[in-house]
Amino acid sequence: MTAAEPPRLRLRPGVAVTPLRNGLHLRGRDGSVTLEGSRALPALWKLLSEQFGQGPEDLLGEEESVDPGSGGLRLDPADPRVVTALAALTAQLQAHDLLAEYPAGAAEPAAWLGACAHRPARAAAALAVARPVVAAADPDGPLATALISALHRAGSPPQVYRDTGLPADRVVAVAGTPAVAVAVARTADGGFVTAPAEPERARTDAEAIAVRLGAGTGPARADAAAGTPAALTALTALLAGAAAQRLLCAAAELPDPAGREKDLQLLPDRPAVLVAVARPPHASYRPWVTGPAEPAFLSPAPVGSLPDALRRVGALGDPYLGVLDAPRPGDLPQLPAALAACASVAGPLVAGAPRTDLARLSAACRAAELHLEEVMPGAVTVGAGPGHALGRALRRAALAAAGPPALALREEEWREQPQARHWWTVLTRHLGLPMEMTVHQFSEDRVYLAVVRNSAGRGGTAGVAARAVEATPADAAALAALGAVTRAVAAEHGPAGAVHTAFTGAEAPLAVAGVEPAVWTDDGWTDRWLAGIARREPELCTALARLTGLRPEPWQPAGADLADLAASGAAGSAGPVLAALYACGFTVLAERGGAR
Repeated sequence: MTAAEPPRLRLRPGVAVTPLRNGLHLRGRDGSVTLEGSRALPALWKLLSEQFGQGPEDLLGEEESVDPGSGGLRLDPADPRVVTALAALTAQLQAHDLLAEYPAGAAEPAAWLGACAHRPARAAAALAVARPVVAAADPDGPLATALISALHRAGSPPQVYRDTGLPADRVVAVAGTPAVAVAVARTADGGFVTAPAEPERARTDAEAIAVRLGAGTGPARADAAAGTPAALTALTALLAGAAAQRLLCAAAELPDPAGREKDLQLLPDRPAVLVAVARPPHASYRPWVTGPAEPAFLSPAPVGSLPDALRRVGALGDPYLGVLDAPRPGDLPQLPAALAACASVAGPLVAGAPRTDLARLSAACRAAELHLEEVMPGAVTVGAGPGHALGRALRRAALAAAGPPALALREEEWREQPQARHWWTVLTRHLGLPMEMTVHQFSEDRVYLAVVRNSAGRGGTAGVAARAVEATPADAAALAALGAVTRAVAAEHGPAGAVHTAFTGAEAPLAVAGVEPAVWTDDGWTDRWLAGIARREPELCTALARLTGLRPEPWQPAGADLADLAASGAAGSAGPVLAALYACGFTVLAERGGAR
């Protein structure tokens, strides 16, 4: 019995090779590599391409030479040094995913499999038994016909049947064992392709996506949106081709074309939907956060840093499929403090912070709270994670429970801290506002309340410009002054009647996660100051919990509850917002029965 022949390596279809004077440049579908440093590299490439069973003329353009400037260098393939060099060159090509394995003596798989599969023959075998099935209300319609044609060209001819339960211009394709499906639809403004999923979920997702996009499906509206017949044909071909590719990649266990690991707009553990727009022609993968996650990702990954949190904020506010309006700086001034604005159920909302990224996070959390407060009993607190939500909730509870102020601390106890001095100076000198600051201590040690009042305004709460609860007098004073600054600037430059939300120390741990301040900085630098607040956050939360008696538990839905919430309404309603927050790893704390 003879051992099976080892698989042979071949350059992936579509990879182009350009020999250089002292090297090689290779470029493929997902990347490129340049190898330089030896006049022998073009000659080595000639030998290696022959080993691949591909002549250099198959891989080079007509005007490209195999060994330019090599002086007619000839290499002996039996020379051990040449063998070693060829092995090193092969290893580099494998490291950059430019080679694929083909079984010796077997028929060559389709070129598209060679371009994306590490073992094209194995993927081809999986597709041979996938047996796609296409369902449509009108199997002879343009979208169904285009999808059927695309599957034929890919080497997987489908079975076709009529499904009168599907809307016009929506097609569902199923393949593989266990079955995986995608739904593709043409809408009034373009179309979409769902992420591969089990068949019933693909249909459910398609319905929810159509609602989210405001899709009035049907040939008449789609024709009007696409304009010319040529534009409509191109749109239909794009959607059908994308649906066939996603379906067959899933059936063959190949990477999904969405490339969620590389696209920073997408979340790695959440579905991605291809959304196509007819005018101007455009297609891109968008995050789909209200659909249930794959079984491997039922529990969302925790938010680990501010960039991670903002990536999820972007998914929540995606312009096509998001459930919230995305916070943006827009035309708002970013000095003396940063501002970000978004729409909310209470009207325009403006958040202020020392940096724009932190303002965006604060705005997203407050906008989500306003959505949920309409349907959930009691106060609702939203955070990018358990710690962030708890810090926000405890500060809010402490401010709500604050009784008559105790004896105010002396100004010297907070004024000399660089951040407190800076924001107080901005408020009273740069903006020229007649403000007064009082800082006093709660009965608990290391809990301080700072209040900024308009000295020319009315007394009581009507004259309060900002308040802050923090672990030191200086932190409380700095954040209260910052809050008054951002409120004043938002009132002058923001939308009329905008709701204002202020930055708190609860955001500090996310802001400094994974970031080490430079050793030469002091509290005058924002990152060093935030790092100090983050270090004091656990002790402050413990003290605030004793002070307020607050013991909140994060809201945790069951899987069925999450699916029901996701399908409970269009974008902006509380159900999809709650489901999307959970799916993105955000934490929701809410009062239940009078206790949080």
